Amino acid sequence: MSGIGKGITTSSIARVLKDDGFSVTVAKIDPYFNVDAGTLNPVVHGEVFVTDDGTEADQDLGNYERFLEQDMGRDNIMTSGSVYRSVIERERNLEYGGKDVQMMSDIPDEVIRRLKKLAKNSKVDFVLVEIGGTAGDVENLVFLEAARVLKLADPQHVLFVLVSYLPVLNNTGEMKSKPTQHAVRALSSVGIQADIIIARASVPMDQPRKEKISRLCNVMPEDIISAPDVGSIYEVPLNFERDHIVDRILHKVRLKPKRHNHAVWRRLVRSIHRVKKSVRIAIVGKYFTSGDFALTDSYLSVLEAVKHASWAQGCKPQIIWVSAETYEKNPAKLKDLKQFDGVIIPGGFGGRGIDGKVAVIKYLREHNIPFLGLCYGLQLAVVEYARNVVGLKKAHTTEIDRKTPYPVIDTLPDQVAKIINKQLGGTMRLGAYDCKLKAGSVVRKLYGKEMISERHRHRYEVNNDYKKQLEDAGLVISGVNPKSNLAEMIELPKHKFFVGTQAHPELKSRPLHPHPLFVGLIKAAIKK
Repeated sequence: MSGIGKGITTSSIARVLKDDGFSVTVAKIDPYFNVDAGTLNPVVHGEVFVTDDGTEADQDLGNYERFLEQDMGRDNIMTSGSVYRSVIERERNLEYGGKDVQMMSDIPDEVIRRLKKLAKNSKVDFVLVEIGGTAGDVENLVFLEAARVLKLADPQHVLFVLVSYLPVLNNTGEMKSKPTQHAVRALSSVGIQADIIIARASVPMDQPRKEKISRLCNVMPEDIISAPDVGSIYEVPLNFERDHIVDRILHKVRLKPKRHNHAVWRRLVRSIHRVKKSVRIAIVGKYFTSGDFALTDSYLSVLEAVKHASWAQGCKPQIIWVSAETYEKNPAKLKDLKQFDGVIIPGGFGGRGIDGKVAVIKYLREHNIPFLGLCYGLQLAVVEYARNVVGLKKAHTTEIDRKTPYPVIDTLPDQVAKIINKQLGGTMRLGAYDCKLKAGSVVRKLYGKEMISERHRHRYEVNNDYKKQLEDAGLVISGVNPKSNLAEMIELPKHKFFVGTQAHPELKSRPLHPHPLFVGLIKAAIKK
């Protein structure tokens, strides 16, 4: 089921295989009919992860990149929408030679074709494929059929791993295996027998439960891997290693072990556990509430980037989620921002919560509180500065106010026709773009080099018509794209830390290599 940890499980198995000397890549199959993740609701589905090649992908690709420290791309993700569209386009082009096109044969064949292409181009030992959804869902039947056919064609080289939840009832304290039994039967009904079961639970699995599942689910006890809740997701690969998951995989595919080198990952986990002092970071957003629940997956990469940078500086991050709308309804609460050591305004779209974010940025600027603005965060920082420092009181972004007399943030020129013609899916400024950093700037010192590359996802930019006014008033445009001359970075040099970026640097942060901008924020927050 959603949220059980299939993505972390896939990433962790991949990491352990990699540390054991095998080359690995990962693919995510998502049953949504959206062609890509760019049009999915972030509150429901989590953040949209963007790769260097401009693919708008499921957030699990972020997990894959962080655990493996490998870049993913368009070949590492497929959705029902993209697969069905490819089949229909081939049918329209007469590429099936007049043959009937059918769901349960041609759709799985397209899935298999894509997976084999990924394997061939990647030239790896293992391709791990995560199939989204729940066992028994109609939505993922065609993908399970593709998996079954792959196994049938080459049984020695295809394994099935089932990630299943074992609830522990509060009233009895007993771990229940019945949901896992039903999941195994659901897979059996479509011709799939699990080779390994990952037993997700709040606590470690005991031996009686393992033996019961082994007998009822036709899996050897040593092929049932306990996966209890942990303090950090980065502990999971080490748990899997202790349960000898690679040995079980290699035994089944008849491969010999190579080397074991888990020292780097062990050091990472030790450093996470050793941190003592805390740093309080607020994330002011609007995509993390659903009814009575807080769903922080909307900003998953931001959350992880804060952790990476904090651990690297010997700190434990206390991350506080704050709704931007709080400050719209009650401006007096702005003074509460003083309790935080640093504040992040992440990306987003639309007008809800905008006035609250602008008010927050003004307060941070005036009270010298470390600030990092990401994408929309940079844009709103420019709006705030134009209004309250430059004196352009009605300055705004044309995304919200098309009639503003001072469009300091405006539509990118190549985006105007796309918006008018409603060509909105997959058409933003997406993927990696170069940025030249200004000599002597804060960001130049953080990166340690002049030319960098960051990932983007936006339609609006700083309007260069107002560049001189902004700079004359003290705002430093410290990074620009060398080809388009678009602003990529802004900063206030006399502030403790006031940096905005048009990019999404959180997408490139790794636990073993924290991102420079987040490191800069955390260092400033520690000093505060």
